[in-house]
Amino acid sequence: MTHNHQRSNGVSLRLSLLLVCIFVPDLAKAGPFTLEQILSAPFPSNLVSSPSGDKVAWIFNDQGRRNVWVAEGPAYHARKITSYNADDGHTLSGLGFDPNGDIIVFVRGGSKNKLGEHPNPTSNPRKTKQTVWAVRTSSGEPWSLGEGSNPKVCPKGEMVVFVLDNKILKAPIDGSEKGAPLLEPRGDIGAVVWSPNGRRLAFVSNRKDHSFIGVYDFERDTIIWMAPSVDRDTSPVWSPDGKRIAFIRFPGAKGDELRRWERDLPFTILVANAETGEGKAVWSCPDSSGGFAQSYPHHPLMWAANERLVFYSEHDGWMHLYVLEIKDGKETCLTPGEFEVEDCCLSHDKTRVIFSSNKGDIDRRHLWSVPASGGEPVCLTKGKGIEWSPVASAGGQDIYFVCSTAFQPAAPAVMNVTGGGRRLIAPGAIPDEFPTDSLVEPVQVVFDAADGLKIHGQLFLPNEIKPGERLPAVIFMHGGPIRQMLLGWHMRGYYHNAYAMNQYLAGKGYVVLSVNFRSGIGYGRSFRKAANQGPRGAAEYQDILAAARFLRKRPEVDSGKIGLWGGSYGGYLTALGLARDSALFAAGVDFHGVHDWSLRGRRREGGGWGIRDNEVVRLAFDSSPVADVTFWNSPVLFIHGDDDRSVDIIQTTDLVQRLRAEGKAHVETLVFPDEGHGFLRHDTWIRAFRAEAGFFDRFLKCQGDACRN
Repeated sequence: MTHNHQRSNGVSLRLSLLLVCIFVPDLAKAGPFTLEQILSAPFPSNLVSSPSGDKVAWIFNDQGRRNVWVAEGPAYHARKITSYNADDGHTLSGLGFDPNGDIIVFVRGGSKNKLGEHPNPTSNPRKTKQTVWAVRTSSGEPWSLGEGSNPKVCPKGEMVVFVLDNKILKAPIDGSEKGAPLLEPRGDIGAVVWSPNGRRLAFVSNRKDHSFIGVYDFERDTIIWMAPSVDRDTSPVWSPDGKRIAFIRFPGAKGDELRRWERDLPFTILVANAETGEGKAVWSCPDSSGGFAQSYPHHPLMWAANERLVFYSEHDGWMHLYVLEIKDGKETCLTPGEFEVEDCCLSHDKTRVIFSSNKGDIDRRHLWSVPASGGEPVCLTKGKGIEWSPVASAGGQDIYFVCSTAFQPAAPAVMNVTGGGRRLIAPGAIPDEFPTDSLVEPVQVVFDAADGLKIHGQLFLPNEIKPGERLPAVIFMHGGPIRQMLLGWHMRGYYHNAYAMNQYLAGKGYVVLSVNFRSGIGYGRSFRKAANQGPRGAAEYQDILAAARFLRKRPEVDSGKIGLWGGSYGGYLTALGLARDSALFAAGVDFHGVHDWSLRGRRREGGGWGIRDNEVVRLAFDSSPVADVTFWNSPVLFIHGDDDRSVDIIQTTDLVQRLRAEGKAHVETLVFPDEGHGFLRHDTWIRAFRAEAGFFDRFLKCQGDACRN
């Protein structure tokens, strides 16, 4: 394909270049750009298809203005069907079509925190809510169905059920009545699923130390519990005939785990009679890989055609898809090999599985197809693009997905089931001011940690480095830690923004190295479960030291001007580097990091890491930045929202007081009242990144005494 990169054709040229989700810019056109420009493209999420026809919907977050969009085949002309025009932090989620594809239900607003407060990042003096809405795909204003979340439209189309304060509510989809209680069972309610004929409703009732799968029968007005036990049951899926339910069972809690669900637990798959509740186990995981394998994917269990169950497991060391023949219990790995499977869906006839994976391209994602009965996977997309979130059309001929490249931000796309005819659904949504031509293509690099483990990273080199020039450098560390940065725009909104910031820093003349440290995903279970990580020894830190050694050997890097930045777990590693090795790391920007694992354990009853007994608490403290605060000399900028529901702001307030008491390091703070962990407002991201860039300019581009100011 020949590309003409002249700008004279404007939008039409942009569209032609983006149709196949692969774009190579004209570096001769590269130039400076602003934060507003690099963050100007809308981010798509929540891709869903209609139960009938060839219609797809998604949410665009356009600079904080979140709206529902739809497109219909064969032309797939995208259009916005809601009109929320403020950067107010109100999220949209829970998209679902009615059976005819004429109405979409969705949720506006976020869930409550521990104090019962919904997110309110604009500090609105009025109470905020989380509300279920409906809107026609043709036109018109949305109408409210009532407060709640997790809406599910009945297969018959006339009713919607949703959850509010552990009650299941029902409402007519036309909004003629507000939601009213349908069920008020004990426990925390989740995973509400309609039977195919709309006569029954399955749900999970979490009783803390155990959980049940319940089935409500509308005609009998009764609840039947599916093979109730002392264990934790989750992820119910209906058989195509609506007579049975398959679900996943984990062991129940032990006495010291009443408020914690361990990731590393074995699991069993059961099938129960929806009429009687009688069930039996049909497969058991041979080891303890179940917790992560069944909590990370969106659809951990699916009922395919011809009496087959498709599920995830990590028991061979990598996250893979398996199929179970229900009749004879035969298990087959659908995706064998040293790679991992992430999102997946069933084809409309439920005979094939479409999945995204890093098979053959470990630092990207591509789409693949495999028969649900087993067979050789077929690659549907390849090259330098990244593709994820596949969704099959009801018409059976198309697959919807999201794609990006190193230069093109995330965008919804469509192709036929064979992988041909790829094109963007909403190419015009990428604004003209987006600085495509000024971006750099990150390079895959692999280097050794001190213990010999291979660490992958993405190296961003500024355009037009002069011979002999030595530039400041920045190491970026993702959060999670179960994340993986890629060789292009990321599939999660938080890291889509982080990738933008890394591009912005490269555009300002910094060498940037994004590090996929141990405990992340993408490189197998042993990498993710590396020994002594986090509060049990901070083993990941040696990977950051290895990244610094790698940079110091680069001819274009000023070895005395290496900074750190990251958010959440990346904030933890940023602070750890500044505390332990201020002589190596000249400055850092820490977004909402964990700074004292022992404090997190005390305030969060183990913090999800089992930080309880005295020996573990002491090790957790020693593995934290606060343990080495005496040696901290490098300047730091802390950025935190005070309604952070993932990392309590005390992690920052405590560390700042310690650093002030020591009096050695220059400390700056940027606090956003009422903001959350993944900032909800676009304006917050702009302000945070502007502060970060200015901070690095002052402390990494400075000379002599100026670096002390």
